[in-house]
Amino acid sequence: MAGELWASVLSLSGVVLGSGLTAFAQRATQRSAERTEERKQAAATAEARRAEQLQAIKEFIACAQAAERAAYRRPEPWGDDEEGWMTQTQPIMTALWTAERTLMLLCDEAVQDPVHVYGRALNQAVWRDIGDTEVNEHLETPKATFMAAARTSLASR
Repeated sequence: MAGELWASVLSLSGVVLGSGLTAFAQRATQRSAERTEERKQAAATAEARRAEQLQAIKEFIACAQAAERAAYRRPEPWGDDEEGWMTQTQPIMTALWTAERTLMLLCDEAVQDPVHVYGRALNQAVWRDIGDTEVNEHLETPKATFMAAARTSLASR
C-alpha cells in the first residue's frame, strides 16, 4: 500500500511539474510574441512618422520654390499691386509659413532653426529686404543649411 501511495504521489508530482513547465513555456512564448509585436508596431510607427516628415519636407520645398519664383518675378520698381503680383504672392507666402509650422511640429529640433532661417530669408527675398544682393546669393546658405539638416533628420530615422 505504501508503494501504491508513493506511485500516486510521484505520478501526481509529475503531472504538477509537467503542467507548471507547460504553463511557463506558454507564458514565455506569449511574452516573446508580445515583444515581437511591440517591436513591429514601433517600427511601423517610426516608418509612418518618417513618411509624414518626408511629405512635410517635400511640401515645404515646393512652397519655398514657389516663393523663390515670386521673388524673381517681383516687378521693379516696387509699387502697388502691379500686375497682380502681390495678390498672387500673398497665398504663396501663407502656404510657405504653414509648411514651415508643419515642419516645426513634425521634425527634429535640429531642423527647426534651419527651416525658420530659410523661411525668413525667402520672405526677405520676396519683399526685397535684401538690398542689392541677388536672390540666389541671398538664399544659397540658408537653403543649403536647411537641406543638410533635413537630410540628416531623415537619415537618423
